[in-house]
Formats: sequence, structure tokens, C-alpha cells
Amino acid sequence: MGRVSSARLREKVAPYVLLAPFLFSLIVFFGYAFARVVYFSFTEYDLFSAPRWVGLKNYLNIFRDLDFTRAMKNSLTFMLVVTTAQTIIALLLALFLNQKVRGIKFFRAAYYMPSVASSVVVTLIFIWFFQKRGVLNFLITKFKEYQAIIWLFLLIAAGINILLVAWEKLRRRPVSLFEPSFAFLGILVSFIVVFSAVRFGFLAPREVQPAEIIWFNTTKTWPDFLGSLSFSIPLGAIMIFNIWTTAPTFMLLYLAGLQDIPRELYEAAQVDGAEGWHIILHIIVPQLKPITFLVVTMGLIGTLQMFDQVAILGSQAPRSAVITLAYYIYSNLFPGSSTPRVGMASASAMFLALLTALIVYAQRRVIGGESDNA
Repeated sequence: MGRVSSARLREKVAPYVLLAPFLFSLIVFFGYAFARVVYFSFTEYDLFSAPRWVGLKNYLNIFRDLDFTRAMKNSLTFMLVVTTAQTIIALLLALFLNQKVRGIKFFRAAYYMPSVASSVVVTLIFIWFFQKRGVLNFLITKFKEYQAIIWLFLLIAAGINILLVAWEKLRRRPVSLFEPSFAFLGILVSFIVVFSAVRFGFLAPREVQPAEIIWFNTTKTWPDFLGSLSFSIPLGAIMIFNIWTTAPTFMLLYLAGLQDIPRELYEAAQVDGAEGWHIILHIIVPQLKPITFLVVTMGLIGTLQMFDQVAILGSQAPRSAVITLAYYIYSNLFPGSSTPRVGMASASAMFLALLTALIVYAQRRVIGGESDNA
């Protein structure tokens, strides 16, 4: 009996022994730090003198601070735009990379590369990319030069594909809207037509002024028709960069989810005459609901805590145009030559934590996780 009880004791104690390093770091570096932040949020503290209890004064002051309201607006705008865009793009990339074609592994690795690169290095490249004479303005200039040629190519290719699909539909043959053979034929014919038109002088690139969009050193907002809901152009540039670097990570999650969907569902849908969009809306999207919940949750948390791009951008952009809640906390805690305002930073950190929890809970009620489907 003694040996059995000791064996059971070891069996019960073993998980806690294995979890001890994690629990220690969680309690010391997170639990203790969180308790200190809660305490400092009710005090006036500058890292040098003793904390002085002020009650709810810091929470009232942050809402009177213009920088805080700007940071909150920028963070919420950043969260809505980036989370929505990166979720949709990640799903589309996963659908594309789930195809069984030659060389697909290369594209999977290529699309994932931005996620594994150093965020500091990528941000520095991104700053160069968005300069007044940078790559993005160069590409915009070239698009304007070849705009007529590009649109003609796309219209011919799309028109041929639509005509061929419509013809097969009239003959009552099962064909999808994006039939690969029709798409290839449309692209080939369009290329021949456009190339001939350019070669014989019917079409030519037009001369345009070089695009000189100021992406960073400006406080202009976009789009203008949204009025107070529009966001600054520098913040929009950071959104583009963040979507580009985070969508590949979520693409892998969707890709894993797509490969777990039973083939029988696709076969049954094809027997019933379902086409591409019907399969996506009625099979793929419902089956990927738990993955979508995870992707949206991670996206919300990550976007609300966005800090490094704004910090590295530094003086390249006006502070009011790109400040976020995470950067507001940092700037109060480490204000350069000014006196640190630890109480204000702690109060804003508590507000950010509460805001994140409320938004994640709200989206859980809307989207729901796997447990909701049980």
C-alpha cells in the first residue's frame, strides 16, 4: 500500500514539477508586475520619489489628455482595418496555396518569409520603401503610365473567361466561374492582343508626373469622405506594412485547417452541383470557424498592442499621426528628458488591458469558438 500511495503521489506531483519553471516566471514576471501596475495606477510616481496615493486621478487625467484620445482612436482604427484585412487575405492565400500544383511548396515558403524576418530590419526596409522617392511611389508612377494597357489586358482576359463560362452554362455543362483552362486561354489571347496593339503603335505608355506621395511626414488623413473617421496617411502606411507581415502567419493556420476538412464534404457538394463560391460559403467558412476565432483573437490582441513599428519610425512621422495606446504607455514611462509619469502609464496600461479583454470577449460572442458548436 505504501508503494502504491507513493507512486500515486509522484504521479500527481510530476505535472507541477514540470510546470514549475513556467509557473515561476508567470508569477514573478507577470503576476507581480501586474500587481505593481495596478497599485501604481492609483499613485503619483516618477521612479525616483516614493509613490503618493491619488486614487482615480490618473484614470481621469488620461481621458483629459489629447494624446491619449488620439492614441485610442488610432489603436481602434488600426485594430479594425488590420484585423479585418489580414484575416481575409490570410484565408485567400490559404485557399490559393491549398491547391495541388507543381511548385506550391516554394510559394508557401515565399509567402511566409515576411513573418520570420526580424521586425526591426523589416521596418527599416519598410521606411525606405515608403520614402518620397521610394519603391511604392515608383510603382504608382509606373501603374499610371501603363494604366490603359493594364486595364485593357484585364478586361479582355475577364471578358473571354466570362463568355466561355456563359457558353458552357447555356449548354448545361457543369463548369466553375474560375475554370483554369478558360482563364489560361483568356490570359493568352489578351496578351497577344495587347502585345500586338503596343507593338504596332495602337497603344503606348502615357507620360505622367512622378508620384510624390508623402507617406510619413504629414498629418493628412484618408479617405476624406469619412470625415472624423478617416485615419492619417502615416498610420495607413503602417497598416499596409503590418498586414503584409502578419497575414502569412495566419495563412498557415488556415492552411492547416483546410487540410483537415474531410474530402467527403467536397465530393458531396460536387454531386449536388455546388460551385466554387457555394463550397467556400457553405463548407469551408463554417468548417474553419474555430480557426477564424483564433485568427481574429490573435489579430485583435496583436493590433491593440502594436508598438514596435511606431517606435522605430520615430521622427519620420508626426507623433499625433501614429501614436497608439502601447506607444502612449511607453512615452509616459520613458519620456526622454522629462519626468516619468508612471501613474499615468499604469492607468493607461490598465485601460488597454481592460479594452483588449472586452473586445476579445465581444468577438467571442459574435464569432464563437469550437465550444459553441458542441
